[in-house]
Amino acid sequence: MAAKPSLADQGYVKIQLSDGGYIETLWAVRLKPGQDRFRLDNSPFFAYRISEADIVEGTYIADGFYEFVRVTERSGNRTVRLTFGDEKADTPEAERVLNGIIALGCNYEGMFNKLVSITVPPEVLLEDLASYLISTDLQWEHADPTYVDLFGDD
Repeated sequence: MAAKPSLADQGYVKIQLSDGGYIETLWAVRLKPGQDRFRLDNSPFFAYRISEADIVEGTYIADGFYEFVRVTERSGNRTVRLTFGDEKADTPEAERVLNGIIALGCNYEGMFNKLVSITVPPEVLLEDLASYLISTDLQWEHADPTYVDLFGDD
């Protein structure tokens, strides 16, 4: 049986983001051959002011690997991050919270079952997700837009 083609074999590249002392790489798809513009294909865990499906510019580092330069076109998605912590990861409570996020119309990606990056599509009210997350008593943050972007330096 033939091996399943990797994401790189399917035309995906990695975009390296550096923010707040963290470096992460996101999968992305090149928009047009010969151009260094890409559509992000997953949600960031550490970077701010960037979301899944945003169009970004990258600078070539190595084959299939680019350094993030800037967002050139916003997708309309927003990013919120949620932390379960050691005591709440992999519990029925965590599963209920994640099911609630999906029920609101959002999707998510998890890292080590503790950190969750939530993609909030344009048709979902950010306030609805915020109200839901406040009701969970878990730690969470606005990542794109950030809290300061939304409410200023209060």
